[in-house]
Amino acid sequence: MSTDFSVKPVGAPAAASVIKPLPDAVKDAVSTDLPPSQTATASDNASAMHNDAQNANDRFARDIQIDRAAATIVYRIVDNRTGLVIRQYPDEARLRARAYYRQIEDGKMQTKAKLDQRA
Repeated sequence: MSTDFSVKPVGAPAAASVIKPLPDAVKDAVSTDLPPSQTATASDNASAMHNDAQNANDRFARDIQIDRAAATIVYRIVDNRTGLVIRQYPDEARLRARAYYRQIEDGKMQTKAKLDQRA
């Protein structure tokens, strides 16, 4: 008797072919062979009509400005066609708040300087 109990493959495995039945919609489908005058074909300028990232980037301009009232740098993305600001960081509300707080701090510093001059 052999002491080798390992399972060893014998030959190549056989591929089982599975035949799937066709759905009823496929069995009852109408033929789609059309005459050439009724067929749709790709246009010759298909390469010019694709979604080009370069063309999309040409539509928007990146703008960097310094807001002196808020003492900060403002980053904007502007639509070249309409001139509208698409995105801005920091937004308008934040810029107004920074300008307001900066004006308050400047007022405090001026008041303190005046008091120091009197003393």
